Amino acid sequence: MNTPHTTLSKAGAEKAKFIEMTTAPVRRLIIKLAMPSIAIMLISALYNMADTFFVGYLGTSEVAAVGIAFPLMAVIQAIGFFFGQGSGNFISRALGARDREGAYRMAATGLFSGTLLMVVVAALGIVGRDTLVDLLGATPTIKPYAVDYLLYILIGSPFMVGANILNQQLRFQGSPVAAMTGMVSGAALNLVLDPLFIFTFNLGVSGAAVATMVSQIVSFFVLLAYGSTRKENVPIKPRCFAPSTRCYMEIFRGGIPSLLRQSLMSVATIITNHLAGNYGDAAIAAITIVNRVSMVGTSTMLGFGQGFQPVCGFNYGARLWGRVREGFWFAMRVASGGLLVMAVLLALFAPQIIAVFRDDPEVIRIGIIGLRLTCVSLPFSACIVMTNMLTQTIGRAKEASLLAVSRQGLFLYPALLALVPVYGLLGIQLATPVADLMSFLLAIPLLIRVLRSLREG
Repeated sequence: MNTPHTTLSKAGAEKAKFIEMTTAPVRRLIIKLAMPSIAIMLISALYNMADTFFVGYLGTSEVAAVGIAFPLMAVIQAIGFFFGQGSGNFISRALGARDREGAYRMAATGLFSGTLLMVVVAALGIVGRDTLVDLLGATPTIKPYAVDYLLYILIGSPFMVGANILNQQLRFQGSPVAAMTGMVSGAALNLVLDPLFIFTFNLGVSGAAVATMVSQIVSFFVLLAYGSTRKENVPIKPRCFAPSTRCYMEIFRGGIPSLLRQSLMSVATIITNHLAGNYGDAAIAAITIVNRVSMVGTSTMLGFGQGFQPVCGFNYGARLWGRVREGFWFAMRVASGGLLVMAVLLALFAPQIIAVFRDDPEVIRIGIIGLRLTCVSLPFSACIVMTNMLTQTIGRAKEASLLAVSRQGLFLYPALLALVPVYGLLGIQLATPVADLMSFLLAIPLLIRVLRSLREG
């Protein structure tokens, strides 16, 4: 039970947070919030890269097995992002509007709903994982490794979803350091456990999955403890769990763009795995490595955008639309410039980068082409993602959802259908930059319309 002193202290901390988010210089505030968020996103990319790096010492089929698991990881992340960003968007607007009780209810409802759903999904996946890996695109030589890898990923998936939800909720409250603490602890543990389980305990590719599972469990409990004990954060209270149609509609409105984006990414990866499987395990392994490496650039950009989102949510809730526009353009300029530099560096050092993960000449040859083609469209993704973040955070679900489905849903599938019959494996690699450029052209008119609506009242 809270004492009057505790309640006043918490109310004072929340008031100080509101004043900072709505009055501090926008650029300085975004940079402050973005630094931990960038670290979080890079750590998330590091999780995937660590598995790929250490598994690369086992063989090409083992690396491909990690790639086969990627669509499932995307689905797990999609569920976490749906409930985390759906509840987090509402929490940031509620705190901006000084609706503290509404924020408390949404935090508990988002966390418990997402983790319970993932328990059900994980149970179904464990029972049917033999069929699941076939659906994900495993070849006969990859399948045994993929089945073993997925078992432990599924066991740890409820904690993975819970950690993602807590991470997003803390971020939208303007507490990225708290979110970073949980993610860093898990990532550091994963880097230690990967070689231990893979090589010392001779668990092979299963060891990488066990390391990820243990790391995610630790991250979840660190985030839960850290987030609920800081006065300025919205605590998770079981008594505040209040599922209702209105609550889930708010989560749906704020989270559906992320759910669509991640789910379509999963479907796109499955299709790509099936198509690439026709060209051998080396093709799937190379595409897996390219995806992991390109995540470094996109994760940095996403982290910076996530520094913008709580600023956007608080100030939109407080009806300070000029600050929303200022923050958006600052985030756009920094993200675009950063990705341009990253694209140039990745393209120049593509041979050396691919070789770090696998010394198979065929994997390197395919990977170099794929990575350089990905770099062509990398800078344009800043506009797509920042526009998506803006529209999602201010509750413009239609625009956000359209952008979320554009790359994989509207453009990637047609590109694959058109290019693969003509160019084969090269067509698979060309489809991604083509889809990115088309999504960029779609984002521009949507962005213009949304910014015009953000006028000072």
